[in-house]
Amino acid sequence: MNEDRYLTFALAKGRLADKTLEIFEKAGIFCEEMKDKKSRKLIFVNEEWKFKLFLAKGPDVPTYVEYGAADVGVAGRDTILEENRNVYEVLDLGFGRCRMCVCGPERARELLLHHERIRVASKYPNIARDYFHDKKHQTVDIIKLNGSVELGPLVGLSEVIVDIVETGSTLRENGLQVLEEVCALSARMIVNPVSMQMERTRIQELVKKIRSIPETV
Repeated sequence: MNEDRYLTFALAKGRLADKTLEIFEKAGIFCEEMKDKKSRKLIFVNEEWKFKLFLAKGPDVPTYVEYGAADVGVAGRDTILEENRNVYEVLDLGFGRCRMCVCGPERARELLLHHERIRVASKYPNIARDYFHDKKHQTVDIIKLNGSVELGPLVGLSEVIVDIVETGSTLRENGLQVLEEVCALSARMIVNPVSMQMERTRIQELVKKIRSIPETV
């Protein structure tokens, strides 16, 4: 461990970053300048802990961590699974909880039960492919969409979708429902494998501090 070396963090922009900073503050780690929404700085520093922090788009966080540009990252498990980077997942931060599900009209349930060949629309083609091909052993055609995937079954593009479900209200309003659950999701802390070896003590100390916060898993 090099005490003079800064530990670098990549945080997914938006709600995940805001909530992560809240948790850090509860653990006694502060970075006030990072909370200034008008700041144009890209990298923020906590001198006491020798931490550097920066914001990135969610899908980029695992990339920064895999290549060592960041030692540690915080991103949603959906992003981590979809990007499938070489990183260690070390902590469930306990917020941003939701589910990745197979959704569609009730009539599609039989197609899933009988493992028929169907079309699946999703923003998460890798997660969808892993679920259907590797876990269910069902042959499907995966269609990548970037917008409102709920449209897929409504306009005949696909029989079902694979998407994040929080309250399910959008599904219900459009005559769709959860048919199968793929996995549970929440914000996770990930670590670069080399950093885990070189900075194990510092990273474990951070994880221990966060675990000690009552409302954090």
